[in-house]
Amino acid sequence: MTTLRVPNGGRVRHDEPVAFTFDGKSYTGLRGDTLASALLANGVHLMGRSFKYHRPRGPVTAGSEEPNALVGTSRGKGRSEPNTRATMQELRHGLVAESQNRSPSLKFDFGAVNDRLHPVFSAGFYYKTFMWPKSFWDRVYEPVIRAAAGLGTAPKEEDPDTYANRYAHVDVLVVGAGPTGIAAALTAAKAGAGVVLVDENAEIGGALLSDPSVAIEGEPAWTWLAGRIGELAALGVTVMTRTTAIGYYHQNMVALAERLTDHLDEIPQGAPRERMWQVRAGQVVLAQGALEKPLVFNGNDRPGIMLAGAAQTYLNRYGVRIGERAAIVTSHDSAWYTAFNLADSGTAIAAIVDTRSHPNAELLGEARRRQIRVLVGHTVVATSGRLRVKSITVAPMTNGRVGKSQTIACDCVAACGGWTPSLHLFSHTKGTLRWDEASAAFFPDRKSEACEIAGAGRGLWGYAPVLADGVAAGTAAASSFGQEARAVAPGVKGDRPGTGANHAVLATSVKPGRVRAFVDFQNDVTAKDIRLAVSEGMKSIEHVKRYTTNGMATDQGKLSNINGLMIAAETLGKAPPEVGLTTFRPPYTPTTFATFAGYHRGTHFEVTRKTPIDGWADEQSAVFEPVGQWRRARYYPKAGEDMDAAVERECRATRQSVGIFDATTLGKIEVAGPDAAEFMNRVYTNPWTKLGVGKARYGVLLGEDGFIRDDGVVGRVSETLFHVTTTTGGAARVLTMMEDYRQTEWPDLKVWLTSTTEQWAVVALNGPNARKVLEPLTEGLDLSNEAFPMMSLADCRVAGFRARLFRLSFTGELGYEVNVPARHGLALWKALMEAGEPYDICPYGTETMHVLRAEKGFIIVGQDTDGTVTPDDAGLGWAVGKKKTDFVGMRSLKRPDLAATGRKQLVGLQPEDGSLLLEEGAQIVADPDKPVPMRMLGHVTSSYRSAALGRSIAMALVADGRQMMGKTVYIPMPDGTHKATITSANAYDPDGERAKM
Repeated sequence: MTTLRVPNGGRVRHDEPVAFTFDGKSYTGLRGDTLASALLANGVHLMGRSFKYHRPRGPVTAGSEEPNALVGTSRGKGRSEPNTRATMQELRHGLVAESQNRSPSLKFDFGAVNDRLHPVFSAGFYYKTFMWPKSFWDRVYEPVIRAAAGLGTAPKEEDPDTYANRYAHVDVLVVGAGPTGIAAALTAAKAGAGVVLVDENAEIGGALLSDPSVAIEGEPAWTWLAGRIGELAALGVTVMTRTTAIGYYHQNMVALAERLTDHLDEIPQGAPRERMWQVRAGQVVLAQGALEKPLVFNGNDRPGIMLAGAAQTYLNRYGVRIGERAAIVTSHDSAWYTAFNLADSGTAIAAIVDTRSHPNAELLGEARRRQIRVLVGHTVVATSGRLRVKSITVAPMTNGRVGKSQTIACDCVAACGGWTPSLHLFSHTKGTLRWDEASAAFFPDRKSEACEIAGAGRGLWGYAPVLADGVAAGTAAASSFGQEARAVAPGVKGDRPGTGANHAVLATSVKPGRVRAFVDFQNDVTAKDIRLAVSEGMKSIEHVKRYTTNGMATDQGKLSNINGLMIAAETLGKAPPEVGLTTFRPPYTPTTFATFAGYHRGTHFEVTRKTPIDGWADEQSAVFEPVGQWRRARYYPKAGEDMDAAVERECRATRQSVGIFDATTLGKIEVAGPDAAEFMNRVYTNPWTKLGVGKARYGVLLGEDGFIRDDGVVGRVSETLFHVTTTTGGAARVLTMMEDYRQTEWPDLKVWLTSTTEQWAVVALNGPNARKVLEPLTEGLDLSNEAFPMMSLADCRVAGFRARLFRLSFTGELGYEVNVPARHGLALWKALMEAGEPYDICPYGTETMHVLRAEKGFIIVGQDTDGTVTPDDAGLGWAVGKKKTDFVGMRSLKRPDLAATGRKQLVGLQPEDGSLLLEEGAQIVADPDKPVPMRMLGHVTSSYRSAALGRSIAMALVADGRQMMGKTVYIPMPDGTHKATITSANAYDPDGERAKM
């Protein structure tokens, strides 16, 4: 077979062969090839199978909009990726590529039986079939759907690559480095603006890379391009290739996904695979060009049938002819130039088939000069070939009627249905679009961001117009900074002045009932499916999309949306704008999860916040646990101790003498201003206006639904200042909620909120000897019970440091919380440890804290509450101000269902076997002998072994729990069903005397 590689053609390196494999077979390409171009050079068009029907498919495009040529790629060492676009994957030594969605092989696929059954799998098949019988869903439908879902195979090994994230600010960001984008970037840079120019391809140039015949400013296109690349560098323009603008967000923030190493033979040590850029631009120029539309005709999906623009790209950029004998099918001028390029390179042109009756006269003359057969006013009614197209059948059209057909032999087809401006990024900004009837396309209309849309992206055709438009866009962008741009649009020789207005061509055939005209290639959506959806009541294009899955493939409808819209509109007898347009959403092209995650993986997956005392705890071999974003010491084991032994020792030491606890992670918010008390009164359930300065109170925060959202102790520092503590995990949530109400509901209140969580280090002392440890270190404050009673606070000095001291207890013992500036936290801790040595002071962790508070029946929001618990359910009805006229959630508390009997209430559980530890989350039933399914009374929320009580304890949410005191309930667990008695949750020192000592 004659080679399809054009000698010395394209921009690839003919002196540097590159070896790779596809489906286990070895091939050779050239440096600069994509996987698709290299396979085409080797005569391989069959690269994949479609999703639903498993039809043989080859590449349709040469770019990122490719729906068919999706492959799995691997370079070993766990580096594998499904659904890689062969049209975008640059060739590298050792590249291993595998076709997808086939079994056992690409050429022989058992899944192709679906194609034989295509009448059964018409539009809406899933909605109609899986509704009945309902019993089939779990046993039949769901397993089959799950087994068939997806195209590629997800990697099973951990990804060994790293991914990065960067931020940037720039005056002008130009997206798209074709002739329009280059002209815009040069113009803005010459005016003095800082410019970043990005393009998703390996090199800049856009359409010029596929069309070297045009001359700009008297130079061949590629020579002119090389000169402009040098000029961009000299002007300091940052040019980013292999970088896709995936999303355009509010206030001109654009997300860029940069591919760094997938094209390299060897990955440099430590080099990230991809990098996410978040760029904030003063002005954005969108110069993304236009996407070529496929023609919709019977059998338009066979391997070897591709877009004309793609055929021209493979020929001129990669030096690859797509076949030996090509047929050109078009409704637009641009495909004629592809025919001429192919003919000049040695490919026989079987015919140019144009659906229009009167194409451009100059184009007809060029075709005659090359002795190319031309059929005008014709359309394709059928194609043949199983794994590669062998022929097309064409027929004339007259007033919508099809005439006598004829068959034309060919081994490839280059088709063009016109061009659609690429407006995805513009649409991300909620910019509006307008329908242009003459071009049968949507154009940009009203803007919502500081951006310019230039070139083919707004419907211009030809190099001279788009270059001039690029200069205008660059001038406008620079002028917004007060910088004057003086640039002249470059002259163009050999331009393509004809607009070649789009000609809407829908599927036609001499046998309409058997037409297989594909609109969405990946999802196998046909023109017939869209018409069926309309006939079954889908009037909106969004409904048509979901009913048929048109536009829901990985190309996000880049090739199918407009054709689907035109078919739906024609069926409905409406203009396309009346039918609507589907919503474009980020990302512009599929983007790896890891690129979004960036550095956030492994230990960096989430920020780990550490207290000033964390290092000391680490030195003591503390065992840590994550709480919110904080790392907290869970317990401090001594030699030979497991967690249970360590926790029992810590609990006993705290109850008998004194324990020390790092409470720095508690959320802390300052509420300040003349209306601070009124603000607190409206936010929390408790009354605050009469709380005295130097006093503290336990506060409960509800959502508008009346359910507990957070809790904590609040102290009044002065008449206009409150120190609010929150749960460790709730700090940000509470502050956000408060700020929302302050700004939107009560903007008249003079109050300000400040997060001080990280300003204060907090050390808690608890136990009978806590005062004895603290007193010698405290200056300016009498710590006696009379002078500083329970629920007091004061500013003083502790261990020589300025401190805010609270007297409160979360353990039921005499307790204090010492707040000092965070930088002094460790020094304070060490001073207290030293002062506590005579009392055998014992550091304890969160596990001991949980046991101590559970013995007292104190709740932990999120553990003993589940988002449906009211204050009364939790036994906190006393914390709701009875005389208050309003607070967040008050109206919801008055709902009958929140006051009805049968609600789950927080109670204690005492297992019959005092040594048994109930499972947290275990369900609670009244009678285990009742048949399953049985009614659950509630569940265990907290369960611990209590050294102080000499038995296990538990807390639970139980229906009508307070009315069931003393009753026996049952807890089924894996080792059997266990009895427990419902008791008060406050099992230790129920009168609270120890905390008041």
